[in-house]
Amino acid sequence: MFRHRRFLPAVAAACAAALLLTSCGEAGSDAGASTTEAGDPVAGGSLTVLQTGEPRSLDPASLTNYWAFQPALGNALYGTLMINDVESLDIEYKMATDFSTTDGGATFTLELRPDLVFTDGTPLDAAAVKYNWDRLVDPALGSTSGRWAAQIAETRVEGPTTLQVTMRSPNPHYAQSIVGSSLNWIASPAALAKGPGEFDANPVGAGPFTLTSWTRQDAIELTKNPDYWDALKPYLDTLTIRTVSDTNQRVNAMTTGAADLASETNWASLNKVEAAGLNTEVVPTGGGQFVGMNFARAPFDDARARRAVSLAVDLDAINTAVYNDEGQIPETLFEESSQFFSDIALKETDPAAAQKLFDELAAEGKPVSFTFLSYPTTESRTLGEALQAQLSAFQNVEAKVDVVDYAQATARTAARDFDMLISSAVIQDPDNPLWLAFHKDSSGNTVGVDDAELNAALDAGRIGVTVEERTTAYETVQERLAELNPGIWYYRAVPAVVWGENVQGVDVYALGSPLPEEIWVTD
Repeated sequence: MFRHRRFLPAVAAACAAALLLTSCGEAGSDAGASTTEAGDPVAGGSLTVLQTGEPRSLDPASLTNYWAFQPALGNALYGTLMINDVESLDIEYKMATDFSTTDGGATFTLELRPDLVFTDGTPLDAAAVKYNWDRLVDPALGSTSGRWAAQIAETRVEGPTTLQVTMRSPNPHYAQSIVGSSLNWIASPAALAKGPGEFDANPVGAGPFTLTSWTRQDAIELTKNPDYWDALKPYLDTLTIRTVSDTNQRVNAMTTGAADLASETNWASLNKVEAAGLNTEVVPTGGGQFVGMNFARAPFDDARARRAVSLAVDLDAINTAVYNDEGQIPETLFEESSQFFSDIALKETDPAAAQKLFDELAAEGKPVSFTFLSYPTTESRTLGEALQAQLSAFQNVEAKVDVVDYAQATARTAARDFDMLISSAVIQDPDNPLWLAFHKDSSGNTVGVDDAELNAALDAGRIGVTVEERTTAYETVQERLAELNPGIWYYRAVPAVVWGENVQGVDVYALGSPLPEEIWVTD
């Protein structure tokens, strides 16, 4: 899954792969992903970045820290407490200096660098982190990071740079949740207290850039923060971030030079920009997107209905219809390179067995009839229509497609008012995505699966310390998911970043989250 291409001079190209896999190094150093490829970093210049989702606010609680949303924006305004290496998942510290546990993840101690200051002159201290983390669970904020923050039972300030964190249940791997969420972005409590309108006009963080202007649905203009804690960085003078949700428009902007760096979500588009000679990096992940089936109501409260639909669907045909054969279908939950890999197929296709189950259910007065809840995107709608077309070849099953706007889709998902919809579990460390998606106690378990053996295995994977303990637990998780059929895994995610040949120092963490302070440009 890990794929990156460099189109650089031959001498540099020989070591490009190895350099790109290194982290940003110790905080305060000048080591970036491309540092030695193009000489020393050059100060000055500007960069135009494309993100895929327009923010509803610049409040970090409203931003989402992975590739399909606003990672570059959050990193630019607020900096990071810590990052991870996308291959090893080792934690590396930035504004934090430690986040450790001595009791198996029941409690943690967060230590910050001394003398960190927001751009309004107020301290970025333990009290500021507490304020930001505590507020994320407020349902009025609607933060996508609320489900991660909800795992914290209590935060307590122990000193100017020390925060004690008590978990609701032990989770020694919780640092990965901070890294990949807006828990990693700390805003000034004084600025947040002034209210959303004033904060959006003047968001205050301690990141490498500050806001110059925000024209909704157009551009976010940012300027170098001269007082950034990591001296000499950022290298760029200015940063322009634009939202382009259409993948073809992003490809056009990158290939014509209208943009310098972009997040990408589509395998076909990635192939196009690579063919055009641009640089790309795809973060290695397991899992992906799946068509989720609601366990809480008919027809999918019956395991036979879920299995019948799963057996009936031809994923190769789905890939053709939706992705022109350029998508990647996850055949196993983990890639073979993962330490958690087991050769357990996520699904099988057997039309005859599917029809037998459809007939059996109909004979009991329970013919399978359901509606696919679709987002208003071409990909989502095409997926629903492709499923509908395939199932129309079977007897005693009816599939409909209901296309709604994002607000409706979000509300209905939260209320579990659906039969079938698109969901996801994109896996780096397996605890975070799998526990959230499939544990009975998780608010993110939208399909409503509740299986005692699965719950126990997810808990064991969470608290496991050794590789052997966790591998055993996640083998059981894979077996139970294959048996329960909570969804049809149809697409391996593409946490990708694309950039032009004059852009240097590109380094990403978590699910494709680029670090703007590390980037510089050459002529």
